Amino acid sequence: MSQQNPEENASDPLNQPHEPDQPTRSAQSEGQPGGGFAQIAQEMAAKNPLARKDNGHIDLLAAAGGIRGIAESVLPGLVFLVVFTLTRDLTIALVGSVAVAAVFLVARLIQRTPLTQALAGIAGVALSAFLAMKTGKAENFYTVGFYTNAAYIAAMVVSIAVRWPVLGLLFGYARNEGVRWREMPERLRAYRVATWILVGVMAARLAVQLPLYFAGQVDALGAMRLIMGVPLYAFGLWIAWLVSRPVAEATADADS
Repeated sequence: MSQQNPEENASDPLNQPHEPDQPTRSAQSEGQPGGGFAQIAQEMAAKNPLARKDNGHIDLLAAAGGIRGIAESVLPGLVFLVVFTLTRDLTIALVGSVAVAAVFLVARLIQRTPLTQALAGIAGVALSAFLAMKTGKAENFYTVGFYTNAAYIAAMVVSIAVRWPVLGLLFGYARNEGVRWREMPERLRAYRVATWILVGVMAARLAVQLPLYFAGQVDALGAMRLIMGVPLYAFGLWIAWLVSRPVAEATADADS
């Protein structure tokens, strides 16, 4: 591995200890008095699970919520798919799915761990189960996911349009850039491209899954929901991370 010049390290924001960002000029110039929005964005970014590993790459497991978070996201849908495929009994499949989500919630209550993800999970599963039971159509178990996906797409497109791309906030914090990247056109452009990549991932989900939904292909729809869930999201996030690397970081990776 090539050794970096100490002067280069001193000028590289990725090698500086993280300090709370002061209001940026760009935030003030775009009608954000006192940089208030920049501060709010930074505080929100600080709560995200994205982190860099020792080798400088994004920790995809942490980004997906860890082993528990992945299980909470995947297992309710997997139980529904397996039970419905084997029994074709909508009620049993729905009860099984909700029960799994409830187990995760109870486990978090007992262990006194944060409930946000489990509460969101059981609320989503319960609403999905209600829609499927009310209509008597198993494919409606997946309706909520379509609206959620569409909402994420809309939010990310808006963030790109207003020059606050979502992945800039998340990745910028993980890279100790804060929101300083907004003052550098090339970094802003990189994070807009990265956010478009995640938009593409979510748009691909809708493009593949909606035809299956309208065709009533429940088994195929459930399988695609699992395949295009955490695995595809993690892959898209990884590509977005690589695409948005600062020049110094990319050069260091190439030298290593």
